[in-house]
Parts: sequence; C-alpha cells; structure tokens
Amino acid sequence: MITLTSVFPDQNNIPEKFRLSGPVEQSEYLINGEIREWKGDFQDVYSPVYLENEYPKPHYIGRYPLMDKDESLKALDAAVKAYDYGRGEWPSMTVEQRIGCIKDFILLMEEQRNEIVKLLMWEIGKNLKDSEKEFDRTVDYILDTIESLKNLDRDSSRFKIDQNIIGQIRRAPFGVVLCMGPFNYPLNETFTTLIPALIMGNTIIFKPPKLGVLLHKPLLRAFKEAFPKGVVNTVYGEGQTVIAPLMESGKIDVLAFIGSSKVADILKKQHPKPHRLKCVLGLEAKNPAIILHDADIDAAVSECITGALSFNGQRCTALKIIFVHEEIIGPFLEKFSAEVEKLKVGMPWEEGVNITPLPEPNKSEYLADLIKDAVSHGAKVINPGGGIFNKSCFFPAILFQVNDKMRIYREEQFGPVIPVVCYKDIKEPLDYIINSNYGQQASIFGNDADQIAELIDTLVNQVSRINLNSQCQRGPDSFPFTGRKDSAEGTLSVSDALRVFSIRALFAAKENEVNKRIVREIIKDDKSNFLTTDFIL
Repeated sequence: MITLTSVFPDQNNIPEKFRLSGPVEQSEYLINGEIREWKGDFQDVYSPVYLENEYPKPHYIGRYPLMDKDESLKALDAAVKAYDYGRGEWPSMTVEQRIGCIKDFILLMEEQRNEIVKLLMWEIGKNLKDSEKEFDRTVDYILDTIESLKNLDRDSSRFKIDQNIIGQIRRAPFGVVLCMGPFNYPLNETFTTLIPALIMGNTIIFKPPKLGVLLHKPLLRAFKEAFPKGVVNTVYGEGQTVIAPLMESGKIDVLAFIGSSKVADILKKQHPKPHRLKCVLGLEAKNPAIILHDADIDAAVSECITGALSFNGQRCTALKIIFVHEEIIGPFLEKFSAEVEKLKVGMPWEEGVNITPLPEPNKSEYLADLIKDAVSHGAKVINPGGGIFNKSCFFPAILFQVNDKMRIYREEQFGPVIPVVCYKDIKEPLDYIINSNYGQQASIFGNDADQIAELIDTLVNQVSRINLNSQCQRGPDSFPFTGRKDSAEGTLSVSDALRVFSIRALFAAKENEVNKRIVREIIKDDKSNFLTTDFIL
C-alpha cells in the first residue's frame, strides 16, 4: 500500500550538489540595460519540497521584487525607446547582427546551467532529468531558431519582378512584445516566445511566471551583456499592479501569453487599441485519448501513463481524459492501475522518481475535491493508492465510471488525477470533443486503418494535432504547435514563431531606369539593412 508519511527529506539527507547554498534573495531587475536594485516590498518564495525538520512549514528558498506601477512603466518606456518606431539600434540591425547577439546570449546562458536546473527542482518540483532536459531543449530551440531565421532570410534576399513591378518581401518586427510564460515550463515555454520575438527585431518586456521566478535571476546579466540597452526589460510582481498599466497604456504591440484563457481575456480587454494588439496565446486543453477495441493494450497503457503523468500531469499537452472501448475496458484498467501503482514518489533529485511535489499552493486539496465530487456522482478510485496525499505530494488517482455530471469530466485538472470513460459507440468520445471548449490535441490508439482514417478526418477539424498510438506532445519543435477554440491563438514552432512575431513588409518600385539605378546603388553600397541581397551563410 502506498504511504507518503515520510516522503519529505531531512536537510542532511539531501545530496550536497543539489542543496541551495542559501536563500536566493533577488533584489535585481533589468531596465534599460541597467541591473537595478529594488528597495520596496518583496514576495517570499517557498518550495513545494518540504523539509522534515521544518515540517509542517514549507521551505523558504528566496524572494523577488514586488515592483510597482511606476517601475513597470519605466520598463515600458525603455522598450518603447529602444524600438523607436523601428528606428532603434536593435530593429535597425541586420539579421546577421541580431543572430550574433543571440549567440552571445547562449554562451552566457550555458554558464548558468547548473544553477538554473537546481532552481527548477526547488521552485516547481520538476525532477532532475526533466529539469536538465528543459534547459538543454531550450538551448537547442534557440540554435534551431537561428538556423530557421537564416533560411527565412535567404529566401527573402531575392528580388521579384511581376507586371513590371520590382519587389522585395522581408519580415519586419511589430514593436514592443510583452512575454509571460507558464510555471510548468518556466524556461522553455517562455523562451519559445521570447527568443523568436527578440530575434525578429522586437523589444521585450518579460514577466516571469508566478511560480518559477528565481530561476531567471541567473540570466539577468546575460540579457544585459548580450543585447543593447532597453531591448530586454524585466518586471516582477502582481499582475494587476505591473501588467495592467502596461496593457492600458496601449503601447504593447504583441501579447505573448501562456496560461489561462480567463487571464488572457482580462489582459486583452485592458488594451485600448484591440486592432493594434496582436496576441500569441497558449491556453488550456483537455486532451483526450481514444482507445479503440483493437488497440495494443500494453502500448496504450505505457503511452497513457507517460501522457497523463509526466511532470505530474502538469502539462497543457497532457492526456486529461481517457475513453476506452467497452470490449477492452477490463484488461486496460487492470494493467493501467498496476503500472500506476509502480510509480515512484519522491524528491526531484532522487533517481528514477516519477511523482514529485506539486508547486501550486493547495493543489492537493483541489485534486482531492475533484475526486470527492466524482465519487459523489458514481465514480470509483480504482488504484489502491489513488488520491493519497501529504502536503504537496499527491499520488495519482485513476477515476473510473466518469460521466458528464462530474467536474473532472470537463474541468482541466492539471495534475495527477486521470478520468476514464467507458464507451460503446465511437460517437460518444467524438461528441465530447466536438462539444468541448478546447481543441489542442487528441490521441488515437488502435490498428484498423479504415476506422482511424475516418476518425482523423473528423478530428482534424476539431483539434490541431492528432497522435496515432502515442501520447499528446509539443515536439519536435519544427512541428506547428497551436490549438482551436479556447486552447490557443497563433501558431508556434521554430519557423512559425518567427512569422508570428513579425509581419511581411514589401518594397516595391516600377521597373524603369531611374528606379533600377536607385535600387542598384542602394544594394551595391549597402545603404539599407532592409533592401539588400546579402546572403547569410
């Protein structure tokens, strides 16, 4: 039987290399190329990792500035000035020059790998393997973005002549971008918007997620040293205090936000010029798995466990509801429950750990309420350890006989509770997806090509990615990542993100001798950074 009574460590039991040297007392923030010291109020940060000798209090790991409206607007002024209607140093640079700055940033960023990985574990409870993977994947993403931009720029280096009009089409930045990432991938997901927005010539105001703030502290100096002043600016604090004034100013050109649709709607409504504001949003999802009658049960169980419980199910791409055909429901649940019970609960640095502490305050109580509600409407927790919790540690619960009367049926749980629905007619899961407010991804498990083809043709108009015999996921980063309905706005991938944070701009001239002479002179003497045939190798 699962027990979590002694899951938390004593300070002396933590391996030396994973200990924090002390609280991360962050008073620094970056505005206009200056690392400034905050003298006002601070927000205390507590780890989801409790320590036995401090129990039942959470472990204090640091603090960060609670900036005010005035300081937030200074960050905005710096970003606006650095952009200067596209005349600033950064947007005026050549693509090759901006790439050089990004490469400098990578070198400085890699020096902070160990510290950032450690803070990922302590701040959000992500295990060591996944924390290392998040950092390394982020670096790879930046490198891939550079290569993708080179290809994009090469394609744009040619002139086109049509109907006696000479034209050159390139990408131009929008202006000031407000970047706000999520707590579950506070480095990677944040940088999948920040880096492409930056490299395309926009200036940035960056607010770290509420959980996962301190891990960005080691990067402040890298941002300062790699980019011209005012190009990257950071704000910290309560959204109503520091973000609302930015949006209400009307000077934010792009909102890059990953979080809830409720918050996104509030932010969008605060902007006085809705047609000027471009939004790039990654929002909620309730991704279903459909297990067909002829599915390979072992393979489906393996993928569903990974899909539903990687990082405790705290992923927008997680499988959050599983539909299983009645012909195989018995053997599926038996194997699924047995495999879930084998999962190791522990601290992020422990070898082979699967389930780690949940970073959101009172998350265990919220999940317990979901289970209680489901049970009151006829569901059963079918795995012996399901729903047992101790403070921030919560053992996964498999809920069976889930129906539409239960909150868990439609509510995005964002945690280790797995609702399972038994269906007879394929119309049942399809109707669920069609009527859902969300439309990010779906997974199909089966072997009948005819049935799967029919499902694909229906689902492709409801969700943005269909996964065959595999879990839902974002990668590889070259694939488009988006969603329908309330799940997303805008498309992200290595190449798509470059386009979403820029706009096609066209130079055009009638094909006559005067214009051709002017164009040749501009090209020959490198008089323009936009109008050029330079080819990046």
